[in-house]
Amino acid sequence: MSKQKQKFPALRLVVLAVAAGAIAGAIAVYVKGGLDGNMAATPIVAEADNAACSAKQVKAKAVGDAATGHVAAMLAADPPRSLKTLSFNGPDGEAMTVADFSGRVMLMNLWATWCTPCREEMPALDALQSAKGSDAFEVVAVNVDRGDDEKPTTFLQETGIEALGYYRDASMKIFNDLKSQGLALGLPVTLLIGEDGCLLAHMNGPAEWGSSDAERLIDAALAEPQ
Repeated sequence: MSKQKQKFPALRLVVLAVAAGAIAGAIAVYVKGGLDGNMAATPIVAEADNAACSAKQVKAKAVGDAATGHVAAMLAADPPRSLKTLSFNGPDGEAMTVADFSGRVMLMNLWATWCTPCREEMPALDALQSAKGSDAFEVVAVNVDRGDDEKPTTFLQETGIEALGYYRDASMKIFNDLKSQGLALGLPVTLLIGEDGCLLAHMNGPAEWGSSDAERLIDAALAEPQ
């Protein structure tokens, strides 16, 4: 099944950003602020976890094929890899990793208040969580603002975000870990992660997550293997 033409107006920016990545221009497309911080080493992942994830190639392809219309920029992981050790803080400030979401599909989105496209897509992510959130699926929007919680929490309150949990990494380590793996050019970054912690698909740049296209993508990730 061929992908439909991308309807989201930012796709042209996404394509240009990827093409210009080697010239260090990609980050400027999405980021309206600094990406300071130490470059973290890629988390050490057990070889067995990556081997198990690499066997999910068929699943990743099915998810990639379901990425059409407003979410056509979502690319199938090739090969799928384990992201179990990605770390961040949960709603109560406790340290967490992707492994803590075992048994649940995640749409992980990295965002910041100084990133204009991030701010614009937050209501759509909230709508997707309202429509599809369950014991089997969660939108995990991880804020990466430096400093304390004042700016991100104020933004979420003013924007009327109600369904999303509040996840944070003020150190930017999660972004740098993904950057070191070639998965992050700038913000926003979105990852579709299976219930076993395996990356199924990923994209840089914004999308219309409140669309029926996004819901079909999540349905494909939740579907049992044929």
